Amino acid sequence: MRYAVTRRNLLLTLTLVLLTASLDVRLRGGTQEGLDLVDVKGNIRKPQGYRDRYQLLGAYMVLDPTSMVADAPTSNADEVHYTYATPGAAEFYRKNKRFADGTVLVKEVLATSHAQLTTGDAHWATATKVWFVMIKDDKNRFPDNPLWGDGWGWALFKSDAPDKQVATNYRKDCLGCHLPAKGTDWIYVQGYPVLGAR
Repeated sequence: MRYAVTRRNLLLTLTLVLLTASLDVRLRGGTQEGLDLVDVKGNIRKPQGYRDRYQLLGAYMVLDPTSMVADAPTSNADEVHYTYATPGAAEFYRKNKRFADGTVLVKEVLATSHAQLTTGDAHWATATKVWFVMIKDDKNRFPDNPLWGDGWGWALFKSDAPDKQVATNYRKDCLGCHLPAKGTDWIYVQGYPVLGAR
Protein backbone atom coordinates (compact mmCIF):
# COMPACT_ATOMS: atom_id res chain seq x y z
CA MET A 1 0.00 0.00 0.00
CA ARG A 2 2.78 2.42 0.95
CA TYR A 3 4.62 1.62 -2.33
CA ALA A 4 1.47 2.41 -4.36
CA VAL A 5 1.01 5.79 -2.64
CA THR A 6 4.66 6.72 -3.20
CA ARG A 7 4.48 5.72 -6.86
CA ARG A 8 1.24 7.70 -7.30
CA ASN A 9 2.85 10.76 -5.66
CA LEU A 10 5.88 10.42 -7.92
CA LEU A 11 3.68 10.27 -11.04
CA LEU A 12 1.64 13.25 -9.86
CA THR A 13 4.80 15.27 -9.19
CA LEU A 14 6.28 14.39 -12.59
CA THR A 15 3.02 15.36 -14.34
CA LEU A 16 2.95 18.73 -12.56
CA VAL A 17 6.57 19.43 -13.48
CA LEU A 18 5.91 18.69 -17.16
CA LEU A 19 2.74 20.81 -17.22
CA THR A 20 4.53 23.70 -15.52
CA ALA A 21 7.41 23.54 -18.01
CA SER A 22 4.99 23.49 -20.94
CA LEU A 23 3.05 26.47 -19.57
CA ASP A 24 6.29 28.37 -18.91
CA VAL A 25 7.39 27.88 -22.53
CA ARG A 26 4.03 29.19 -23.82
CA LEU A 27 4.07 32.21 -21.52
CA ARG A 28 7.60 33.12 -22.65
CA GLY A 29 6.46 33.39 -26.27
CA GLY A 30 7.20 29.93 -27.65
CA THR A 31 10.89 29.85 -26.72
CA GLN A 32 11.40 26.10 -27.01
CA GLU A 33 9.74 25.86 -30.42
CA GLY A 34 12.11 28.49 -31.82
CA LEU A 35 15.16 26.66 -30.58
CA ASP A 36 13.82 23.38 -32.00
CA LEU A 37 14.17 24.95 -35.48
CA VAL A 38 17.93 25.37 -35.05
CA ASP A 39 20.65 22.74 -35.34
CA VAL A 40 23.86 22.68 -33.29
CA LYS A 41 25.64 24.95 -35.81
CA GLY A 42 22.87 27.54 -35.84
CA ASN A 43 21.27 26.57 -39.15
CA ILE A 44 17.61 27.59 -39.14
CA ARG A 45 14.76 25.57 -40.66
CA LYS A 46 11.51 27.13 -41.84
CA PRO A 47 8.72 26.05 -39.48
CA GLN A 48 6.14 23.71 -40.97
CA GLY A 49 2.47 24.64 -40.70
CA TYR A 50 3.16 28.14 -39.40
CA ARG A 51 -0.03 29.53 -41.00
CA ASP A 52 -2.11 27.19 -38.84
CA ARG A 53 0.00 27.16 -35.68
CA TYR A 54 1.38 30.71 -35.41
CA GLN A 55 -0.40 33.99 -34.71
CA LEU A 56 -0.72 36.54 -37.51
CA LEU A 57 0.87 39.77 -36.27
CA GLY A 58 -0.06 41.92 -39.26
CA ALA A 59 0.46 42.64 -42.94
CA TYR A 60 2.14 45.25 -45.08
CA MET A 61 1.20 46.16 -48.64
CA VAL A 62 4.37 47.11 -50.50
CA LEU A 63 3.62 48.95 -53.73
CA ASP A 64 5.83 48.60 -56.77
CA PRO A 65 7.76 51.88 -57.05
CA THR A 66 7.14 52.03 -60.82
CA SER A 67 3.38 51.99 -60.23
CA MET A 68 3.71 55.37 -58.50
CA VAL A 69 5.19 57.04 -61.61
CA ALA A 70 2.77 58.53 -64.15
CA ASP A 71 2.64 56.64 -67.45
CA ALA A 72 4.89 53.88 -66.10
CA PRO A 73 4.06 50.41 -67.39
CA THR A 74 2.35 48.21 -64.82
CA SER A 75 4.79 45.52 -63.73
CA ASN A 76 2.53 44.09 -61.00
CA ALA A 77 5.45 43.85 -58.60
CA ASP A 78 3.26 44.86 -55.66
CA GLU A 79 3.68 42.56 -52.68
CA VAL A 80 1.85 41.63 -49.52
CA HIS A 81 4.01 40.83 -46.49
CA TYR A 82 2.33 38.70 -43.80
CA THR A 83 4.19 38.21 -40.51
CA TYR A 84 3.44 35.32 -38.15
CA ALA A 85 4.85 34.67 -34.65
CA THR A 86 5.06 31.68 -32.34
CA PRO A 87 2.12 31.23 -29.96
CA GLY A 88 2.34 33.53 -26.97
CA ALA A 89 4.72 36.00 -28.65
CA ALA A 90 2.21 38.85 -28.92
CA GLU A 91 1.01 38.46 -25.34
CA PHE A 92 4.60 38.46 -24.07
CA TYR A 93 5.39 41.54 -26.17
CA ARG A 94 2.36 43.45 -24.84
CA LYS A 95 3.46 42.77 -21.25
CA ASN A 96 7.22 43.29 -21.69
CA LYS A 97 7.60 45.58 -24.76
CA ARG A 98 10.04 43.13 -26.30
CA PHE A 99 10.09 39.70 -27.93
CA ALA A 100 10.95 36.73 -25.73
CA ASP A 101 14.17 34.83 -26.29
CA GLY A 102 13.41 32.08 -28.82
CA THR A 103 10.44 33.84 -30.44
CA VAL A 104 10.10 32.91 -34.12
CA LEU A 105 8.90 35.43 -36.69
CA VAL A 106 8.02 34.27 -40.21
CA LYS A 107 7.51 36.93 -42.85
CA GLU A 108 5.88 35.52 -45.96
CA VAL A 109 6.21 37.75 -49.03
CA LEU A 110 3.51 37.14 -51.63
CA ALA A 111 2.93 38.42 -55.14
CA THR A 112 -0.39 40.09 -55.86
CA SER A 113 -3.09 40.21 -58.47
CA HIS A 114 -5.93 42.68 -58.98
CA ALA A 115 -9.13 43.25 -60.86
CA GLN A 116 -12.14 45.53 -60.96
CA LEU A 117 -14.73 43.79 -58.82
CA THR A 118 -18.13 44.93 -57.63
CA THR A 119 -16.39 46.21 -54.50
CA GLY A 120 -13.95 48.34 -56.53
CA ASP A 121 -10.31 48.00 -57.60
CA ALA A 122 -9.45 44.87 -55.59
CA HIS A 123 -5.92 43.59 -54.88
CA TRP A 124 -5.11 40.25 -53.25
CA ALA A 125 -2.16 38.03 -52.39
CA THR A 126 -1.26 35.15 -54.69
CA ALA A 127 1.88 32.96 -54.76
CA THR A 128 4.60 33.07 -52.12
CA LYS A 129 7.86 34.59 -53.36
CA VAL A 130 10.10 34.28 -50.28
CA TRP A 131 10.04 33.61 -46.56
CA PHE A 132 12.14 35.40 -43.97
CA VAL A 133 12.55 33.61 -40.65
CA MET A 134 13.98 35.28 -37.55
CA ILE A 135 14.58 33.76 -34.13
CA LYS A 136 15.12 36.02 -31.13
CA ASP A 137 18.46 35.33 -29.49
CA ASP A 138 19.16 37.11 -26.21
CA LYS A 139 22.02 34.76 -25.34
CA ASN A 140 24.31 35.15 -28.38
CA ARG A 141 24.19 31.39 -28.90
CA PHE A 142 26.07 31.24 -32.22
CA PRO A 143 28.73 34.00 -32.21
CA ASP A 144 30.69 32.32 -35.02
CA ASN A 145 27.70 31.86 -37.34
CA PRO A 146 27.36 34.83 -39.76
CA LEU A 147 23.57 34.43 -39.76
CA TRP A 148 23.27 35.26 -36.06
CA GLY A 149 23.77 38.69 -34.57
CA ASP A 150 22.15 41.87 -33.28
CA GLY A 151 19.91 39.73 -31.08
CA TRP A 152 18.45 37.52 -33.82
CA GLY A 153 19.04 34.49 -36.00
CA TRP A 154 18.27 35.35 -39.64
CA ALA A 155 17.23 33.10 -42.55
CA LEU A 156 15.84 33.42 -46.10
CA PHE A 157 13.98 30.80 -48.13
CA LYS A 158 12.90 31.23 -51.76
CA SER A 159 9.84 29.74 -53.43
CA ASP A 160 11.84 27.69 -55.96
CA ALA A 161 13.54 25.84 -53.06
CA PRO A 162 11.30 26.45 -50.03
CA ASP A 163 13.28 24.27 -47.61
CA LYS A 164 16.75 25.56 -48.50
CA GLN A 165 18.06 28.48 -46.45
CA VAL A 166 19.93 30.77 -48.89
CA ALA A 167 21.19 33.73 -46.85
CA THR A 168 24.93 33.64 -46.15
CA ASN A 169 25.53 36.62 -43.86
CA TYR A 170 22.82 38.56 -42.06
CA ARG A 171 24.77 41.83 -42.27
CA LYS A 172 24.97 41.55 -46.06
CA ASP A 173 21.71 39.75 -46.88
CA CYS A 174 19.26 40.97 -44.21
CA LEU A 175 20.26 43.92 -42.07
CA GLY A 176 20.05 46.59 -44.78
CA CYS A 177 16.27 46.28 -45.03
CA HIS A 178 15.95 46.40 -41.24
CA LEU A 179 18.07 49.51 -40.57
CA PRO A 180 15.03 51.84 -40.28
CA ALA A 181 13.68 49.52 -37.55
CA LYS A 182 16.88 49.44 -35.47
CA GLY A 183 15.18 51.38 -32.67
CA THR A 184 12.49 48.69 -32.33
CA ASP A 185 14.89 45.74 -32.18
CA TRP A 186 15.09 45.50 -36.00
CA ILE A 187 11.36 44.72 -36.35
CA TYR A 188 8.77 46.99 -38.00
CA VAL A 189 6.40 46.68 -35.06
CA GLN A 190 4.20 49.60 -36.18
CA GLY A 191 2.60 47.28 -38.73
CA TYR A 192 1.64 44.68 -36.14
CA PRO A 193 -1.45 45.93 -34.26
CA VAL A 194 -1.76 42.85 -32.04
CA LEU A 195 1.45 43.90 -30.26
CA GLY A 196 -0.27 47.02 -28.91
CA ALA A 197 -2.43 47.29 -25.82
CA ARG A 198 -5.96 46.00 -26.21
